[in-house]
Amino acid sequence: MVRQAERIDQLEAEVAELKRRLGQNSRNSSRPPSSDSPFTKPAPKSLRRESGKNPGGQPGHPGSTLALVEDPNERKRHEPGACRGCGAGLADAPEVGMERRQVFDLPPVTVQVTEHQLIARRCSCGTTTCGTAPDGVTAPTQYGSRITAIILYLYVGQFLSKKRTAQALAELFGTPVSEGTVAAVTRRAADRLDDFLDVVRDRIVEAEVAGFDETALRVAGELHWVHCARTDRYTLITCHRGRGQEGIDHAGVLTRFRGVAVHDAWAPYDTYVNADHQLCCAHALRELQAVADTAAQTDPDARWHWATQAADALVAMQKLVDDAIMAGADTIAPDLLGTQVGLYHSAVQIGYNQTTAPSTKTMQKHNALARRLLDRQDDYLRFTQDWRIPPDNNGSDATSA
Repeated sequence: MVRQAERIDQLEAEVAELKRRLGQNSRNSSRPPSSDSPFTKPAPKSLRRESGKNPGGQPGHPGSTLALVEDPNERKRHEPGACRGCGAGLADAPEVGMERRQVFDLPPVTVQVTEHQLIARRCSCGTTTCGTAPDGVTAPTQYGSRITAIILYLYVGQFLSKKRTAQALAELFGTPVSEGTVAAVTRRAADRLDDFLDVVRDRIVEAEVAGFDETALRVAGELHWVHCARTDRYTLITCHRGRGQEGIDHAGVLTRFRGVAVHDAWAPYDTYVNADHQLCCAHALRELQAVADTAAQTDPDARWHWATQAADALVAMQKLVDDAIMAGADTIAPDLLGTQVGLYHSAVQIGYNQTTAPSTKTMQKHNALARRLLDRQDDYLRFTQDWRIPPDNNGSDATSA
């Protein structure tokens, strides 16, 4: 009977772990939305709680609405016809007002072909001398700098495929561009970067705050890792076979970085002790959501759970910082921030105590999360003390993906 009971406990633990894995999606784990099943996609739900604000731009937001310009490229006057009152002509009537309406549009765009004729002349001495082509004009036919820039912008900047980039050029400007041309233009541009990557690397190293992330990539059928280091102005993307410290060192940023590194809880980042760290709250919210989802499966009637309280407190702290920045304040009321810090700390302490003797792999994961949220509380909440620091690493996460 004892052996049977042990076997039942083991099977129940395995079933619980399988349910946990099956329940993972982009809302409660680090899986990308593309990995969600098309048949059981999770209902869209933001991890942010209700803010109480109306949707859209908030009062005081600068916005980007079109404004009338004082010097338009062209003015067209539209005269009234006959008088609406008596029907008389108004050609000689005095002008008493004018309403301005402006239309912003692009002029018709067509490709212009410039022919450079290199004239050859023969001197009386018998020597023939040919004119010299301008810099960059090296072939009988080629694309100019503007089309080259647009190709690079669409392909590299907007992540269109080679096929769609070529198609866009052909449809927008009526000029044929092949996929091979897109690849060749990109390769030539990369070859001319010279020390550009070193400059970007140095600028990120000198920054006060930078985000870091890594994601898997297949290169020639083998697993590699894309490493991203970025600020609000610069982004460096490198590729390496290693995900951990070897790949991070190859990027050449964190080894010299002295600011605040924003990243997820991937352990190799913590080996760089020369930097301060802000752990990504967005990752923590997804992990807490997974814990809450598991609890809801085992006890659907439960009205409170430590993971939900911890998540609510994290979101509330982000809102406090956002509101203070929006209002132009210098500080957050200590009692407001202290209340949320207390809710966060007490919740994860309860979560840690409840899972101290984990009986399943799921409980082990929950215990590890609660312990990390406790031990690294300062690193998770650093953004509340230094408003230069974002609370999440979503920018680097999206860039590397």
